[in-house]
Amino acid sequence: MEIKMIEGPVYDRIRQCLKDLLAKTQKLQPRSVNDQWYNNKDVCRLLGISLRTLQTYRDKGLIPYSQVGHKCYYKIQDVEEFIEKNRHE
Repeated sequence: MEIKMIEGPVYDRIRQCLKDLLAKTQKLQPRSVNDQWYNNKDVCRLLGISLRTLQTYRDKGLIPYSQVGHKCYYKIQDVEEFIEKNRHE
């Protein structure tokens, strides 16, 4: 194991940069106290559909979603509205 020593001010700067990075990434997460979201797996399970069918729904604009990186998220309210709208079909 290799041990490297750094000066206190450098350590403090690295630590602050990591704190700033963590704060920024937490802001990017779509989950908040007032606004809950589902991921693909959650929606597929609720609707009883495959990932491919869910992709088709997104492509056709049938279900609203938000994308962060390569992951899709769906507002719980939007999924509930989708279920209600398609209940009789």
